[in-house]
Amino acid sequence: MLSEFSEIQGQLKVLCEERSILLDTLRQLEAANIEAESSGIHDGDYQLSKHEYSGIGRGKYSEGSTTESSGDIEKQELEDVSDEDETSFHDTKEHFTEPAVICGSVRGAADHADNQKENENQLDDVERMHGDKEDCYSRYAQIERRKKLPDPVEKEKGVSLWSMIKDNVGKDLTRVCLPVYFNEPISSLQKCFEDLEYSYLLDRAYKYGKEGNSLQRILNVAAFAVSGYASSEGRHCKPFNPLLGETYEADFPDKGVRFFSEKVSHHPTLIACHCEGNGWKFWGDSNLRTKFWGRSIQLDPVGVLTLEFDDGEIFQWSKVTTTIYNIILGKLYCDHHGLMHIHGNRDYSCKLKFKEQSILDRTPHQVHGSVEDLSGKKVATLTGKWDDSMYYISGDFSGKLKDCNPSNASLLWKRDKPPSNLTRYNLTSFAITLNELTPGLQEKLPPTDSRLRPDQRHLENGEYDRANAEKQRLERRQRMSRKLQENGWKPIWFHQDSENGSFRYTGGYWEAREQGKWDGCPNIFGEFNEELVDSSE
Repeated sequence: MLSEFSEIQGQLKVLCEERSILLDTLRQLEAANIEAESSGIHDGDYQLSKHEYSGIGRGKYSEGSTTESSGDIEKQELEDVSDEDETSFHDTKEHFTEPAVICGSVRGAADHADNQKENENQLDDVERMHGDKEDCYSRYAQIERRKKLPDPVEKEKGVSLWSMIKDNVGKDLTRVCLPVYFNEPISSLQKCFEDLEYSYLLDRAYKYGKEGNSLQRILNVAAFAVSGYASSEGRHCKPFNPLLGETYEADFPDKGVRFFSEKVSHHPTLIACHCEGNGWKFWGDSNLRTKFWGRSIQLDPVGVLTLEFDDGEIFQWSKVTTTIYNIILGKLYCDHHGLMHIHGNRDYSCKLKFKEQSILDRTPHQVHGSVEDLSGKKVATLTGKWDDSMYYISGDFSGKLKDCNPSNASLLWKRDKPPSNLTRYNLTSFAITLNELTPGLQEKLPPTDSRLRPDQRHLENGEYDRANAEKQRLERRQRMSRKLQENGWKPIWFHQDSENGSFRYTGGYWEAREQGKWDGCPNIFGEFNEELVDSSE
């Protein structure tokens, strides 16, 4: 133990020396920036404020600090550097969010022995990735969207799970309405669109395919399949369960995508979606099978997601298992685990393994996989974390996957930074925009759109009493959905290929939106009417 501790001390000393060099480099960059600004050069796209920089070393990687004193010393040094120079540092933000700036991290000592080379590689990868992302979005009109949720009207009231159970002892559980405290202000229909947050990966995949680079196409498709899980980190509240026939549209010209989803079945609960991008289409339907294990809930997704490019190449995959832990006692968290197989109809397919988190696992959320050609030969290796980033190495990586790190791999995708105005919902910057009613939008929406759902809107505004009252009113309507379905109700915008087949978009929604004709869309959020059920018989 003494020998190992001595070795760690030596590694920490080396890291501290490298960190001093890094700080000197920052001062030089700052001096160069001041000169550049004085000559009229503006680089606001990569501006890193003093407040952001001073908080970098206290992110999620600082948990491995060996002593409290070393963390305090580092904090003091960072503040000293910030106080010396009042102007901002200019550089790529992601470059400095890596653990390289933390001299007190034991875990960082092992991962950053060749620190300088790794930082250079990461900087190149991040700049390349953001350059590609900007190229993908530069052709689209930029739209200003909100940065935070509305300020709450009421002060939020805590809810005791045990008191709620006690108050409902002996009651019919199918008629128990959970308070909105357990919900986040978006619906499951809107949450489907969160999978498209990093749709620029599909734009990039389309571009590579047109250039004849099929390997880069499937690598970016694999990164897209993983990126859909990033928004689930820290999300402890459940989305609203849509009413039968509820819809959601997302017209995002700034991202070059147009998305539409509808709840097509109440029993079993099925949500179908369809998205059109630049040179590609994405669709699927989803259902969840749940298993309760006492302290955790396991969610097994059922359904196939399909991605089709204009040149005829198709990829299909299914989502992995999600388990929510500590639902009664302890800190609530979720984990995604299982095998994801991305089937391609041409040259390549991909297998990704989401590693299940164990109690002693210090590096959770890991994803490893490989790309194979038609003969089964591995042509690329993928590694990363579903809540952070994905990298790849060309060829069959012969070493252990844990040795595959950013210093010898190329960056495919990196998660966007969280918003500065965090709430208890932990919504991403993208999710905050999903329930927004931009000027002139409400007049164009059908009466079935999730943005018009009253209990969800009241929750977003912080009107908790009104939200609970509306939720109870709509729950009664929800209980009639099964009877509506049994009486022959059919979805408006999707049809089922066969009795047990998948749902496909029939078209017509955007045309009806343009004409403002919603004659076939019932007012599902209005007052409940028994005639609605009887008329379908």
